[in-house]
Amino acid sequence: MIVIEKSYIEKIPYLHLVKEEERNQPLPLCFFIHGFTSAKEHNLHYAYYLAEKGFRVVLPDCLEHGERATGKTEEELGGVFWKIVLNSIHELSILKSHFKEKGLLIDNGIGVAGTSMGGIVTLGALTQYDWISSAVSLMGNPSYVKFAKAQLAHLKSAGYQLPFSEEEVKAILDELSKYDLSLQPEKLNGRPLMFWHGRKDKVVPFHLTEEFYKAILPAYEGNEDNILFIADDKADHKVSREGVMKLVEWFEKHLSA
Repeated sequence: MIVIEKSYIEKIPYLHLVKEEERNQPLPLCFFIHGFTSAKEHNLHYAYYLAEKGFRVVLPDCLEHGERATGKTEEELGGVFWKIVLNSIHELSILKSHFKEKGLLIDNGIGVAGTSMGGIVTLGALTQYDWISSAVSLMGNPSYVKFAKAQLAHLKSAGYQLPFSEEEVKAILDELSKYDLSLQPEKLNGRPLMFWHGRKDKVVPFHLTEEFYKAILPAYEGNEDNILFIADDKADHKVSREGVMKLVEWFEKHLSA
């Protein structure tokens, strides 16, 4: 039987899924980060499939989402999008430390994945943590600076008055560059990484993700099993069932004890 436990670490609400008979054993651990305006409960199907395969799965609520929502509109949330992303990256370290202290981790056994904003968090986390053994980005984007500039350009063209001065924009972009995997691809260090992205995605640019994938391919020469890019020709900003199952297969292959 798979147990779903709701808990908190330093005010971070999360769901913890694991087979009941293995709940106190060290296991490969998968963190799954939800998308923009979503919440941890909306991704239980990913967690269930992974827990079924013997993984411990942790789904946190990001800042301003789920239990942590403060009533902001989608537009207001958009204004703090990158703050949420960076905060989520920092909180991964807190969550990981909790399970390490409990003796529930195995060596080289931590995976991180997410959809959309969660995929963006996943790719940024790879620049910060060498303890991530394998990762999956579903509709994510590694190019933080390019994506943020595109967002700003879109807002300006729509006639939206930006709440930031030029100096503030520069400071934001400088900070984002520290987490931008496209600017420091060597941080991957050959770690297993899978992308899934719909070609018709109008929310997170497909071309930036594909561009990055093609750029890092030479670094995986001789180790091609560790890199995968799945382009869904029919999909927009919604993960197909095939994408869900490919994520499970990826972690089975690259994280199993």
